[in-house]
Amino acid sequence: MYDLVVVGTGFASTFFLKAYLSKAPASAKVLVLERGHLYPHVERVKKGRGEDTPFAKLNVNYTDTFINNTPEKRWVFQPAFGGSSNCWSGCTPRFLPADFQMKTLYGVANDWPVTYQELDPYYTEAEELMAISGPDDTPFPKKQPYPLPAHTFTAVDRILQKEYGNLYISQPTARASRAVNGRGQCCGSVICRLCPVNAKFTIENSNIPVYEDPRVELLYGAQVLHLSFKQNSVEKLTFIKEGKEKQVTGDVIALGANALFNAHILLSSGDTNPFTGRGLGEQVGMETTVYLKDLATLGGSTLVNANGYMLYDGPHRTEAAACLIETSNNPFIRLEKGKWRDMAKFRMIFEELPDEQNYVAISDDRTRPQVYHKGTSAYTLKGIERMKKMIPQLFSCLPVEKIEFEEPFETESHIIGTTRMSKTASEGVVDKHMIHHQYRNLFVLGSSSFTTYTPSNPTLTLSALSLYAAYNSF
Repeated sequence: MYDLVVVGTGFASTFFLKAYLSKAPASAKVLVLERGHLYPHVERVKKGRGEDTPFAKLNVNYTDTFINNTPEKRWVFQPAFGGSSNCWSGCTPRFLPADFQMKTLYGVANDWPVTYQELDPYYTEAEELMAISGPDDTPFPKKQPYPLPAHTFTAVDRILQKEYGNLYISQPTARASRAVNGRGQCCGSVICRLCPVNAKFTIENSNIPVYEDPRVELLYGAQVLHLSFKQNSVEKLTFIKEGKEKQVTGDVIALGANALFNAHILLSSGDTNPFTGRGLGEQVGMETTVYLKDLATLGGSTLVNANGYMLYDGPHRTEAAACLIETSNNPFIRLEKGKWRDMAKFRMIFEELPDEQNYVAISDDRTRPQVYHKGTSAYTLKGIERMKKMIPQLFSCLPVEKIEFEEPFETESHIIGTTRMSKTASEGVVDKHMIHHQYRNLFVLGSSSFTTYTPSNPTLTLSALSLYAAYNSF
């Protein structure tokens, strides 16, 4: 019998454990079940260089873990110790206050049951734990400065920042702008999924020692199959390890898998909440290339140099999606003599709305959920069209020759929804502390709990929510 059983070792689980252990007694017993295995950064780098490493075969390919019934829509993650911290890019902007009040302000979707003001101190703690690099002035309220200084702008960024002030900022990021906590300084190589100098925050390099805590037992290769309920509580948890089923009991259970598997575990357990598994989604991103006259994109110190908020918030959100602009510092060459760097690339990221026709379901294979996605919403498509109309004027401070828009990307590598947060069970699956509305000893953590899908990257917010939930529930 454990005091707490946690599923997964990614951001949601790790930050939840950090807060829980700070309040738990020395006698506490915690079990962590991780379906994957540790794949150390140094071994990942070896594999990236083409060298052999026995760690490369320990973890299953993520595409084999679920059944994608709409393969044109990709869902990207990593089943291993640390979860998708091993493959994320480290982008950590906060949400805006309005993102939590979409129904009240714009009549769209639902309000979150938690507010920006409530999350603010937990945003700050998450930023401290990740040693975020960021600017002094931001479009979202912020009481404390970022732990590390902002990354440097490119020549194009400087012009846009001068024009738009704090609506155009150096991106807050977990890619360190100087060496910190054993991590290197970002080298600007833009190989951020596998940072060659270990500058990007991951669970492995986090210096959050929850998995070394003597109160915690970590079990690798353990995939959770389902929960057993009794009188509106989780009575026990069933998992499979090395082909054998095992069961464990805990006073409290915390699901910290991604939005596909949190929902799948609940559905496999017989959860009858009508929203469980529904509303799967993520943001929609697309690349925009701006060709410039006698202005080279030079400088900049990281993968994504800046975020632009000029198309983000406002009354347009009643009918058209918000757009967050990311300036890309990927290597690119304009194939015209004497104009090699006279261009700029931007990633336009649009919010999406939860849709019941996008969902996770059980399949004949009890270890693999099946996934359905009908496509981009009319709301987001209107946001894309609005962006295309407004970009020429927004970029008129630059010497623009022409602008090209690419087709939307297949994925933003963010998996959101399926156990949405709400005030009541008639609107969602979990409450503001991410406790299941019916099963009151069950937390469902991570971006699966998001009420809406803002254009901002989700990782910082889901980490802050885990801190908020644990500090306020124990």
